[in-house]
Amino acid sequence: MKLKNLFFILALGFVIFSCKKDDSTDVVFDAAAQSLLDDEALIEYLQTHYLNDVDGGIWTITNNETPLMGQVETQNITKNDISYKLYYLKENEGATVSPSRADSVLTTYTGMLLDSTVFDSRSSLTWLSLTKVIDGWSYGFTNFKGGDKIVNEDESFYFENSGKGILFIPSGLAYGNIGQIVIPANSPLVFQITLEDVNQSDDDNDSILSILEDIDQDGDVKNDDSDGDLIPDYLDIDDDNDGILTRDEDPNGDGNPLNDDTDNDGIPDYLDTDN
Repeated sequence: MKLKNLFFILALGFVIFSCKKDDSTDVVFDAAAQSLLDDEALIEYLQTHYLNDVDGGIWTITNNETPLMGQVETQNITKNDISYKLYYLKENEGATVSPSRADSVLTTYTGMLLDSTVFDSRSSLTWLSLTKVIDGWSYGFTNFKGGDKIVNEDESFYFENSGKGILFIPSGLAYGNIGQIVIPANSPLVFQITLEDVNQSDDDNDSILSILEDIDQDGDVKNDDSDGDLIPDYLDIDDDNDGILTRDEDPNGDGNPLNDDTDNDGIPDYLDTDN
């Protein structure tokens, strides 16, 4: 079956942006069991659908076409001690650099449910931070690279050899058991994406790239809070809460607070309250 009509296309960002769980419910949800169900559903989808080379759409197999299952790669992800499998298909890897989960991406995309209902689509280029989207995006985009930027004489530009592919996301890396306006609870999602460009983000403008503020080096910058002020380091302009802005804790003046350790205790000044 080709993609259904765009019945429920949403405003930019509504679907892909992450949301907080509604804690008002007392129902115990078995996320581990749902992970297994999602994986079964995704495998069935991958076995019964193929990528149409003519129109780029995802169709139901009717005449021995090559199933998606034989073309995808698997990314194993652990979240809250639960294992998930994110499947992705690389139509083109891209030419430049891959984003980290703390970077921003210039992208176009179409998102749909497993029944082919399109719930969100963006055909014009837009920058999105991978710290503000569903986990399936923040992990999935790291498997691709940006394209080569070609600038015309009139300063207009376009991209060649961009990253392009499809993400097949279990609900636990999307919206879990919290339904959205047009996305039922516990819905695996499919996104056809392009990755045109990558911006290595410095979200708090403190002269340290956001990914370098991943102190525990687990790839997730949102769980690093050196001074315990409930503001993660990548958004905190004073990471050690000593009253001196992180970007000003650069005694050698090279613009990089990471390599300044005035008292030689192995802790850079911007994280050291006693320097």
